[in-house]
Amino acid sequence: MKSEEISDRRRFFLTMARAAGLAALGGLVWSAYVDEVTASQLTLRPPGALDEKDFLKTCIKCGMCVEACPYDTLKLAKPGDNKPLGTPFFEPREVPCYMCVDIPCVPVCPTDALSLDKVSTNGQLNINQAKMGVAVVDTKNCIAYWGIQCDACYRACPLLDVAIKLEYAQNERTGKHAYLKPIVDSDFCTGCGLCERACVTEKASIFVLPREVALGKAGDYYIKGWDKNDEKRLEHATSKTTKTEISKHKAIDSLNDMKGLLDD
Repeated sequence: MKSEEISDRRRFFLTMARAAGLAALGGLVWSAYVDEVTASQLTLRPPGALDEKDFLKTCIKCGMCVEACPYDTLKLAKPGDNKPLGTPFFEPREVPCYMCVDIPCVPVCPTDALSLDKVSTNGQLNINQAKMGVAVVDTKNCIAYWGIQCDACYRACPLLDVAIKLEYAQNERTGKHAYLKPIVDSDFCTGCGLCERACVTEKASIFVLPREVALGKAGDYYIKGWDKNDEKRLEHATSKTTKTEISKHKAIDSLNDMKGLLDD
């Protein structure tokens, strides 16, 4: 075999090996990107963080908020955390936010990715305005819903009897005991995670999720008639009527069609 033919074969296999390597690397990069995007939906940010989309555009990953946190609550995402690299986050089950009155992590942010306005009332810092997330109770595994007396999350809440309240109900199984069920009020919950940290079950039965994940949205079709502020949403509302085949008939006609079924 001529040396030129050997050289061509080597070049062919080398090219194939490089292509396979690039394909594998591309797959890993894409996989990491998908994991990052998925995980970022469940990432808890520091107090005052902008909405996730704006936060990721604004945060320069400087780590100053992490340095300022006196409790080592905040961490910077590193490879393997499945979160946008270099961005600050916290995991309440490990270290929750301890609701510092002076909120040291926010004023040091150089880009306002952590906004003072989001944690202030009338120009004064107010950590109770923070909306890091909202606590959700797993009623199937919370032992308080079993009838076992436990108020660990309730007692741990810095907004005692405001963000978490206890609902009293009779335990019909025993007839003489009461349930003390923790109920979270999302209007006041800051998402600090102190309740999650305090939960006594093996895996926390109350846990914090980003608000956009945990909460539903009624939309513009429904209005709280008793709430003057909510009624303001009607000022520029428009209406649209949807016509279907069944709309051509009167309601009484539909009832008459069911007469035979009701007689049975």
